[in-house]
Amino acid sequence: MADLQIGMWISELDRDWLGTPFMMQGFRVNTMDEIQTVAKYCQHVWVDGVEETWSGREQKETIKPRPKPRVIKNQTSSTEENQRISGVYKQARSITRSILDEIRLTSLIDTDKAKDVVNDCVGSVIRNPDALLWLSKIRSRDEYTSEHCLNVCIMAIAFGRQLGYEGKELFELGVCGLLHDVGKMKVPDEVLNKPGKLTDDEFNIIKSHTEIGRDLLMAAGSDSARAVEAAWCHHERVDGSGYPRGLKGNEISRTAMIISIVDAFDAMTAERCYKPSMSPTEALKIMYDSRGKHFDSDLVDQFIQTVGLYPPGTVVELVNGQAGLVIEANPSFKHLPKIIVLCDELKQPIEEQLIDLSLVQRGKLGKEFLIRNAHVDGAFGISVREYQAKGKLVQPGAKDAAQMF
Repeated sequence: MADLQIGMWISELDRDWLGTPFMMQGFRVNTMDEIQTVAKYCQHVWVDGVEETWSGREQKETIKPRPKPRVIKNQTSSTEENQRISGVYKQARSITRSILDEIRLTSLIDTDKAKDVVNDCVGSVIRNPDALLWLSKIRSRDEYTSEHCLNVCIMAIAFGRQLGYEGKELFELGVCGLLHDVGKMKVPDEVLNKPGKLTDDEFNIIKSHTEIGRDLLMAAGSDSARAVEAAWCHHERVDGSGYPRGLKGNEISRTAMIISIVDAFDAMTAERCYKPSMSPTEALKIMYDSRGKHFDSDLVDQFIQTVGLYPPGTVVELVNGQAGLVIEANPSFKHLPKIIVLCDELKQPIEEQLIDLSLVQRGKLGKEFLIRNAHVDGAFGISVREYQAKGKLVQPGAKDAAQMF
């Protein structure tokens, strides 16, 4: 029996990819840890056409197969939900901004307003999370903190839905996301938005927002201990490298771990005065590589399952050179979302085409429709903000590529 080695390309497993922590369907083995993970979940793999096998007897007795991730059926289409929720989302952005402005001026937190925002978000995410995930990609550089707080709220609710949270638990997770960064309202703007490298003293001021947030929420008489914990601990890391207390592993609450993942993802994909944005897929790759170091491994896997490899609002380029926007994730095939093609192979605007890339898996579309690369918002002149401004997620009359084959 051949041993798996670093540098080999694994093309197939002896089980469903969805039941494993591997981000991509097909990957190169880069570390011994990855070899051990493969051995943990599989007895057989195919490497560039060669089957690699482990006896796995001892492992099989001690390691239970990983349960298949939850695949949740949406109650509405992303288009229907977008039309229903877009006005509510604009109002939620405005209310979130007013909540944070009030904190900046008075140090008081209007928890009733916060709960109203979360209530609206929970209802939409339960029906179909993709609509709000799409809307969360519409950014304004001048309103980063309020947009970030609302985005973390939305993604935390979607994440909780994937994890099986319901009712009060799901609502509380949304509150944690919305209020996790309230401490930043007391950080001077010249430090918070400094375009250059922070000094040690300035970084310590930034780090203080976690304790300030804790104190603000406690002073507000927050009835959610989880919200206090999330504000205080969302920059802790499982390997102890985080702040403010350098907590490790199980010392960090599950809620704080969830918010830390969502917070990091949204921050990485946002453009700031001191850094460019990165594509959602690039951010997910960084988080995947940080499993067990900065973030809990199982939670990262579930977060990827939540948003997909190409979250709604991602600008993608196909193998055939065409480009467009992801409008809906595919829980069953993470790498095959539903997209709108907006540019031809020369990156010139064309009539919209709605394409469900899972048709490639079913043999109804050619492999030239697979995604080659993900890009930042604005690439090829494609912007979520501009497309949403048209008034509808999918314009009437958009051609469905499935009808062309």
